[in-house]
Amino acid sequence: MGGNFIRNVCGYETRLCVAYVDQITAEAQSLTKHQHWRAYARFPSQFSKIKGPRTSSSHPWSFSSSTSSSSSSSPSYSKAGFVGWYLSKLESRPLITKSISSCLIYTAADLTSQMITLPPLGSFDTVRTLRMAAYGLLILGPSQHLWFNFLSKVLPKRDLLTTLKKIIMGQTIYGPAITTIFFSYNAGLQGESGQEIVARLKRDLLPTFKSGVLFWPICDFFTFKFVPVHLQVRNSPLSLPLWF
Repeated sequence: MGGNFIRNVCGYETRLCVAYVDQITAEAQSLTKHQHWRAYARFPSQFSKIKGPRTSSSHPWSFSSSTSSSSSSSPSYSKAGFVGWYLSKLESRPLITKSISSCLIYTAADLTSQMITLPPLGSFDTVRTLRMAAYGLLILGPSQHLWFNFLSKVLPKRDLLTTLKKIIMGQTIYGPAITTIFFSYNAGLQGESGQEIVARLKRDLLPTFKSGVLFWPICDFFTFKFVPVHLQVRNSPLSLPLWF
C-alpha cells in the first residue's frame, strides 16, 4: 500500500508540473499575440506591405484561424481547468491550499488503509479518519510549507550536491521530528498516558525510519530536483508513517 501511495503522489506531482509549464506557455503565446496586435495598430501600412497570399488559414490575425485554434485547444484547457484553478490557489493562498491538500491526502490514505484492513463485518473508524484529517490540516500541511520554503532559501540551487543536502536534512531533521509528532499526536488523542506514548515511540520510531529510508530519499530526490518549491508540500510528505 505504501508503494502505491508514493507512486500516486509522485504521479500527481508530475501532472501538476506539466500543467504548470503548459500554463506558462499559454500565457507567453497570449502575450506574443497581444504584442503583434499593438504593432499592427501602430504601423498598419508596414504590415500591409508583406507579400504573400492572405488566406483565412495563413493570415496570422484571421478570425477563422483564431477560432479554429481556440476550438482545437479548448479540450486541453477544459482538462486542465481544475489544475489551473489549483495552481492559482497555490500562488494566491499557498499555506491554506497546502494545508487543505494535506488534509485530503491523509483522509484518503486513512480510508484506503481501512478499506484494505477492514474485516468483513467491520465498520469504518470515523474518529480515526478525523484524527488523520486534522493532523494533515493543522500540523503536516503548515509544517511542510514552512520546511520546504526554508530549504529553498537556505539551499536555493538544484544541482546534485544541493539536492543531496536537502535529502539528508529532511531525513535527519524534519523526518524524525514530524514522525515523532505524528505518533505522539495520535497516541495522545487515543487517551494514552505519557509513559505509554514514550513506549510507543521506542517501539515504532526505529522500524518506521528503517522502512522509510528505503524509498523516501528516492522520492525526495525527484521532488527537490524537478518540482517547483510551491508544489512540493501537497505532494511529497517526507515521513508519512506506514502504520496508522
